[in-house]
Amino acid sequence: MLETSRTGSHSHVPLTCRKITNIPSLTIPPFNSSLITPPPPLHSTRHQPKSQSPFSLSLSLFQPPQQTTLVFGNFVNLWQKKMWQTPYRKNDMEAGARPLYPTMMESPELRWAFIRKIYSILTLQLLLTIAVAAVVVAVRPIAVFFATTAAGLALYIVLIIMPFIVLCPLYYYHQRYPLNYFLLGLFTVGLAFVVGLTCAFTGGKVILESVILTTAVVVSLTLYTFWAASRGHDFNFLGPFLFGAVFVLILFALIQMLFPLGKISVMIYGCLASIIFSGYIIYDTDNLIKRYSYDEYIWATIALYIDIINLFLSVLTCFRVADA
Repeated sequence: MLETSRTGSHSHVPLTCRKITNIPSLTIPPFNSSLITPPPPLHSTRHQPKSQSPFSLSLSLFQPPQQTTLVFGNFVNLWQKKMWQTPYRKNDMEAGARPLYPTMMESPELRWAFIRKIYSILTLQLLLTIAVAAVVVAVRPIAVFFATTAAGLALYIVLIIMPFIVLCPLYYYHQRYPLNYFLLGLFTVGLAFVVGLTCAFTGGKVILESVILTTAVVVSLTLYTFWAASRGHDFNFLGPFLFGAVFVLILFALIQMLFPLGKISVMIYGCLASIIFSGYIIYDTDNLIKRYSYDEYIWATIALYIDIINLFLSVLTCFRVADA
């Protein structure tokens, strides 16, 4: 080793060099490949040490290109799996854990339980409607009283208006048990009397045909809506169109009451109403799958119940006109 020194006090004095002999020599140990720890496998999750020797770090910088590509590919696959994975597995064989639609972010088990609750209440409503309507049809004096007396006519008007009046307190108490069920039962009985009085002056063959056709349409549209929702279809756009169609239908009914236009207009009214309320079954079923909260089971049940009853009355109108 050489040491450089200055002699003299001026900068132009030449430098002299002398050899340093009092520093001990450095010994470099021979290279031993067994001392190098190979890198852990790619699938290992063992915690890596924070500090590495310079020699092992230099070796890791010159790893083969194939291994570097494999590490980068695994990182990309892991990132894509984390970013795009669905909340629940689609290949789960348990029906309760299967998402109802692709963008579902809630628990499928909770939504399926909510749907079962809705259809259970709806089934009880329909059974109560069938029972009340059967009593009105079977007991002939009830239909005669409503059809031939002024008091019966006034009571019939009250029964038509009562379900819509009950909806007002039901709106405020739809989450208060058991008051919400009591009001729901009152609403169902009111509409059941209207259905029973309508069926009391209709032939049994027409009623049976209407029941069969309504059941087939409701089941088919419900299954179709669940299938379409699982494929990512959304029927929320039907809301404004259906609302406008119902408004036109009400105006058509008022004109028909004031200025009867004959059987053809009644048939047209029944067909239009059947199409509109079939659309409402799809729309409300889609809302049941995606939008109704768990506290709105009463409103979801009422929506589907009104759709089914109106569809039945519309089909009954068409068959009754055709039979006459």
